[in-house]
Amino acid sequence: MSSITIRNLDDSLKASLRLRAARHGLSMEQEVRNILQTTLSAESRLTPGLSFAQRINQRFKGLGGEALAVPERQEARPAPSFDAQ
Repeated sequence: MSSITIRNLDDSLKASLRLRAARHGLSMEQEVRNILQTTLSAESRLTPGLSFAQRINQRFKGLGGEALAVPERQEARPAPSFDAQ
């Protein structure tokens, strides 16, 4: 197991951490470990650098539907005219 030291931690942040740990019935160290684990595991599920569309595609890839026929484009109808006739 490794350990780290965090210097120059704001007093109000430390107090908030102490209260949060107490609410969960944990030590401050265990609370920090839980926060880091939760944050980093959620972040690792996201692939950085991909656009929204690429992330959607990646998420639903393999579920089928890739072979669906794409309908051909049709010419757009003309815009309505609001001129008085």
